[in-house]
Parts: sequence; structure tokens; C-alpha cells
Amino acid sequence: MLAPITIRRPASVNITAARSGVSRGLSRVFSAAVVNKQFCELLLKDPQKALSRGYLGESFLLSKEEFDLILSIRASSLSDLARQVNRYQNGN
Repeated sequence: MLAPITIRRPASVNITAARSGVSRGLSRVFSAAVVNKQFCELLLKDPQKALSRGYLGESFLLSKEEFDLILSIRASSLSDLARQVNRYQNGN
């Protein structure tokens, strides 16, 4: 005997960027850096060039404050960059 098939819609978790404190643009920057080593290295070495070039033909939609923040940080690793962005966003 076959068990009945139950079709369920996958549960979705909808955490918006506003709630998490990270904009969609910043999230895309970090996602690109995680999946692409060359982009990550360029972001750390020359953030202006990395942000201006975008990733996979798409630009990053960053506010002027976010853009300036990334340019002002000198980080030695992606985790260091993320830590400093997080510290700034939390006002520390």
C-alpha cells in the first residue's frame, strides 16, 4: 500500500533587511564577497573599484552613507570588514 502524498508549501522565513539592520545593497556586497574570492580581494584592496564595478553585471544599490562607510574601512579580511560595518551600524 502506498502512503498518501501530502503537498506542503515550504515555510518561508522573511527577515527584511530593515529588521536585521543590513540593507539589501550591503547584503549583496557581502554575498558577492563570500562566493567570489577575486571580488572579495578587490573589495578589501580597492573598495571603490569593487563597488563601482558591481558583480555579475549588476551594480550595488548602496546609499551614499553605506558607500562612504565601505570606502572608509581598512580591513584585512571579510570578517573584519563585516565586524567594522556592524560596529558602525550599532553605533559603537
